Amino acid sequence: MTDSELKKTREQLARALRERDRYRNELDRLQRRIQKMAIPPLLLATVSRIVDDSFVVIHTPSGNDFLVASPFETLKSGDVVGVDQQTLKIVKILPPNVDAFVAGMELDSKPEETYEDIGGLDDIILTIREVVELPLTNPEIFDIIGIDPPNGVLLEGPPGTGKTLIARAVANATNATFIRLVGSELIQKYIGEGARLVRELFSLAREKAPAVLFIDEIDAVASKRTQDSQVSDREVQRTLMQLLAEMDGFEVNQQVKIIAATNRPDILDPAIMRPGRFDRIIKVGLPDVKGRSDIFKIHTRNMPLQDVNLDKIAMNLDELSGADIKSICTEAGMNAIRANRKVVLREDFHNAYNKYIKKVREGRPAAPVYS
Repeated sequence: MTDSELKKTREQLARALRERDRYRNELDRLQRRIQKMAIPPLLLATVSRIVDDSFVVIHTPSGNDFLVASPFETLKSGDVVGVDQQTLKIVKILPPNVDAFVAGMELDSKPEETYEDIGGLDDIILTIREVVELPLTNPEIFDIIGIDPPNGVLLEGPPGTGKTLIARAVANATNATFIRLVGSELIQKYIGEGARLVRELFSLAREKAPAVLFIDEIDAVASKRTQDSQVSDREVQRTLMQLLAEMDGFEVNQQVKIIAATNRPDILDPAIMRPGRFDRIIKVGLPDVKGRSDIFKIHTRNMPLQDVNLDKIAMNLDELSGADIKSICTEAGMNAIRANRKVVLREDFHNAYNKYIKKVREGRPAAPVYS
């Protein structure tokens, strides 16, 4: 056999060995998969009572209770376990039954907004930090003084005044778990689903404590209860009652703080506004002259300005919310881009204000930027 034939034979042998190993690995994978498929499904049951270190009582979906041996020392009442269908032997402890929809409400990363991004709300920020941050970062001070820390804060005010922005800044500033939702997300189609979501939401917050729970547009689920309510309203009321119980019930956790926001405080149920549920009700109104000036400076700090006096602009523009001011600054920058300029002039703000007023507030005369 020549050298070339010998080399070719060795290459064929090496290729055959590699193919053999690949097929062996594939065979092992398929065998493991078959073994998993051959395992009979487990029956879900709930641990209803701990008898002693060796036995527990489980409740099965059929409604029957059984006394079975406990192979796990960490079992506690309320745990969900998988049991063998024939022997009812506990095989596995399942993780907490938290709805994926609820679990998705936890913020994985912090928002970029900070307290420095909020203008004209210094007193409100100070109150928020005292009520929300201080009990989470220094709870011992409340024990020394002998008082319970505030439970929650309700922010009320017109749209665009910075209520949600405050909550985002709190999420950025605190190391606590931040969970956010909109009140309408708790309104469900089927009876009992909304209340279940509320229970799991607070259960998640207690599990992740210290935690901050932010409920935006809380009026969607906490409107006043009336006697002549329809069937659909009764389900909303059930959800509200569960929310009331979780906020000030038997399982109150001082390491869970609640922030809620609404622009319709007039329709909220009185039960949710009492102390113990919301200990601070803060009015977030339109900014004053200094506040408007601060907001203009925040939204123009990265803009190249030329011949622009922000204090004078703020003095001449009244009844503007923070969202209004941000929109005017954005439109002023767009005016400069349309004119193919690399600087923003005072005329850009003048035109942006007039355009914004014409678009959003029709019927109101456009006041000049400069007197």
